[in-house]
Formats: sequence, structure tokens, C-alpha cells
Amino acid sequence: MANRFRAIAAATLLSLTAMVPTGSAGAADMASMPVKAKPIPDLPFFLLIDNRFTYAYQWGAVDPGVTNDTTKQVFAFTHFDVWTYGTNFFNIGLEKAGKSSPANPCADPTRPTITGCEGATEIYGLIRSTIGFNEVFNTKAFSMGPLRNVSFVIGADGSTENRFFSASKRDVVTGLQFAFDLPYKGFFNVNPLFYYEFANRSTFTQCGYALAGTIPGVTCNADGNRQFNPTWAVELNYYMDLGFLPPSLQYFSVSGRAGFYGPKGSENGQILGTETKMEINAEPIRLTFDASKAIWGQKYAHNVDVWVAYRLWRNKFGLDEKNSFACTVGAGAGSCREDSLYSGITVKF
Repeated sequence: MANRFRAIAAATLLSLTAMVPTGSAGAADMASMPVKAKPIPDLPFFLLIDNRFTYAYQWGAVDPGVTNDTTKQVFAFTHFDVWTYGTNFFNIGLEKAGKSSPANPCADPTRPTITGCEGATEIYGLIRSTIGFNEVFNTKAFSMGPLRNVSFVIGADGSTENRFFSASKRDVVTGLQFAFDLPYKGFFNVNPLFYYEFANRSTFTQCGYALAGTIPGVTCNADGNRQFNPTWAVELNYYMDLGFLPPSLQYFSVSGRAGFYGPKGSENGQILGTETKMEINAEPIRLTFDASKAIWGQKYAHNVDVWVAYRLWRNKFGLDEKNSFACTVGAGAGSCREDSLYSGITVKF
């Protein structure tokens, strides 16, 4: 993509250079006149900047250990940019759950009489950056057939919430991205990664909590933070316009993503607990209607998108949905497996 933008910019510069002013002087006169060459303007640091705000509503969400059915309102900001050597993607979202997934102090098993709390709020952010090998080495060696580029990937995730569980996730990822072209301006990215979740708090493992142990590092975590084993991950994402539709219907596109994260040791981190399983966090398909293009024309394509998606989550947070206590007992039964409907509107600004 960066090469494409550089090519456009270079072509523009060449066309501007060709448009030099002409006068009455002949070629010989021009050759004898001292002329100071004008510097060629540098390309902008960012070749593309895209910022969007999303409001969405989710039905059928789950909260491990608490409920297997809740709703969520989602407010999210997304930034994407292309620069000379790669791309940057950043997303931060606020999720407001329904009352069946309550805020602290509700959902404390030791104080079941506390009820009526409002729905919990969670903030989740992630960043992914790529550096393309074709761009760094000024080559096309990493392009072959549908393979457009190979890139180095680095990123991180973080979250915080006001549930009684008090999760506070921190992880880093690094690896490669294989970027493929799809028809109709589409793409498909495959990212094999190293994944390390080095901190994620849990009230239930906090030393001093009534249901936790008393020996730090053995039966409880001194500050409640669980540190998991490094593992593998594969992240996928794709996008494609439905360009095969009749022109009167070419306002639709499909996209999706999937993340597969390997087992990371005990669900309690450094202390004994049920072993984690491979986690699958996916939005296999999202159907998007380009409302702004339909109303105002091609010039305003994807300024306002309305979409609907199916979301799938298995072994949520790595918890074994068939054997973990949080996933199988009481109100938590079935709460580590999610199949939900997700719909919203996204506005570019």
C-alpha cells in the first residue's frame, strides 16, 4: 500500500515538473541563463491517515463466571495510518454491559446479598504496527502472485474494568504478517505471532480474599496479578468489496477477523489451577452497507458505514469452557462460550 501511494505521489511530481512556464526565449538562450533548480518537495511522512468513531450494540455476550447472556453498548475510536515503511493500527473501546454482568461489588460469591448494581464498564485497547520488508529493502522480492508483502509485526493489548473480578490485561505480540490481495480491492492478512500475557489481575487469586489461599506465589498472588506462560498466536483479517454485484447494489462489503491464542498455563497464572485451552476470538463475517456512498456518491464512500456482524468466542480468556469452575458452575454455566449478534454505525472524521 505504501508503494502505491508513493507511486501516485511520484507521478504527481513528474506531471508538475513537466508544467514549467514557457516564454519567448529560445532553447539556446535558456541554456545560457543560470537557473536555480527548485527542490523536489518531500513526500508527507504519513501517506494515509484514517480516523473513525463507532457506536455498536451487542446481543448474546457472556461474562465468564457471571452470566451466559448479557447485552453491551460499545463506543470505539479507531486510527489507521500508512507511512513510508509500514502501517499503524490503534483501537480503543468502551463497553457498557447490561445489569446481568454487574459492576463491583456485585457478583462477589462471599456477599450474595449485594444486588442491583449497574452494568459493568470495560475499556480495551490494542495497537498493531507493521514494517514492510519490500519497503525497508526497496525491493519486490517479498511479492509473489497474490502475496503483496511480508512485514514485521509488533503490538500490545491492555484492558481494565470495574467488575468484581477486576481484570486488568496486559500483553505483547510480535511476529510476521503475510499480506495477500483479494479481488475487488480486497486483502487477507495472516499474522503468526509470539504472544505473552504478562499480567492480568483476578480478585479471586488475591492473597487475603476469602476464597483465595494464603501463601503468596503458591496458593495466591500477592497483588492479584496473574502472569501467564508465553505462547503462540495467529491473527487473521480480511476485507473485500462486493464488486460483483450490479452497479446499483455496489454499496456492500464483507470483512472479518479471527484470533487463535495457544494455551498459556494455569488459569490462575503462577499458582495451581485448571489448565487453559486454545482461545478463539473471532468475528468471522461483517456485512457493511456504505450509507454515505449510497446517499452522497462515490466521493463520500465509507464516510458513514452501517454494519451487522456475527461474533464467536470459544474458551473466552483462555478458560476451559468444559472444565473450568467459572465456566461450568451456577450462573457461570456456559459463560465461556459466546455466539452473539453485533451491529453498529461507523463514522469517518
